[in-house]
Amino acid sequence: MLTPTRPRSNAEFSHQHAGHCESGVASALMRHSGFDMSESMAFGLSSGLAFVYLPFVKLSGLPLIAYRTQPKSLIKGLRKPLGVDFSFETFSSPERGQARLDQLLAQGKVVGLQTSVYWLPYFPPEMRFHFNAHNLLVYGKEGDEYLISDPVFEAPVRCKVEDLNRSRFAKGVLAPKGLLYVMDRPPVQSEISPEALRKAIKKTCRGMLAPVPIAGVKGMRSLARRFEKLSDTEATTADFVGHMVRMQEEIGTGGAGFRFIYAAFLQEAAELAGNKAWAASADQLIEIGDGWRALALAIARMIRARDPMDTRKLAQMLRRQADAEEAFFRSLVKTTA
Repeated sequence: MLTPTRPRSNAEFSHQHAGHCESGVASALMRHSGFDMSESMAFGLSSGLAFVYLPFVKLSGLPLIAYRTQPKSLIKGLRKPLGVDFSFETFSSPERGQARLDQLLAQGKVVGLQTSVYWLPYFPPEMRFHFNAHNLLVYGKEGDEYLISDPVFEAPVRCKVEDLNRSRFAKGVLAPKGLLYVMDRPPVQSEISPEALRKAIKKTCRGMLAPVPIAGVKGMRSLARRFEKLSDTEATTADFVGHMVRMQEEIGTGGAGFRFIYAAFLQEAAELAGNKAWAASADQLIEIGDGWRALALAIARMIRARDPMDTRKLAQMLRRQADAEEAFFRSLVKTTA
């Protein structure tokens, strides 16, 4: 059982580092409401694990490769199993977005935002590029600076009003349009039921085994075929495969990172529901995560010219990951019967 405590004011907000922005924000909002929830539980209960290869959607001219479900789904996914509710707002101008944020802060709210990494000056320069789906929390304001809990940082940070407005209203793919969100209703449920866990796991399995060429394990195989069509001697090849690592390890946390987070969820779920099969599955998924880490390392060595570029080898490694994940999720879905 996860025992609720009393809700807290924004002055009592406690920052906690997380592996991924939206799952970190989701768990932070739950903890702040008085419901002690780990990042891994928030991620798994929302069925956040996924794989999508969208060659027709471009980020800086390169295809969108996602390792999780669409933005906001990790937060919205907590509604049904826990009875919690959130409201989401977008705005037509930075002035209106800033006024609403300040109003909510004055009411004692902790406010979630969708932002662009590129315009957040507290990010190191090498990590700042045009990615518009980064989530963070604002818990206060002092002068012309907002007090920010960014889950991917070890400690709270500050950001000037002008910079945060620019980040909130960045243009391009996944443009945030000033999106903010707050918790309207704290959790109704006092604990997470075994049935809610079973449904969440089953939903993830359906997504990873989906019979469409851009999603799940089939999406991985489609990307592997694309790798095989790349020329090992063209400069653009390094950009393409390097983009996969960036989406996987720097922004998406998707390869090894999400597998490890989901494995931790399976371990928690096994204890809550008394299902030993889920704990055994967690160990298998950690091994799969190690395979994603090996793929990222191989790509990194190639784009840094430490090893010769070999897209066929990378395609083979990606296919092995697809095969391993297909076997894993076919086995996991049987534990939800």
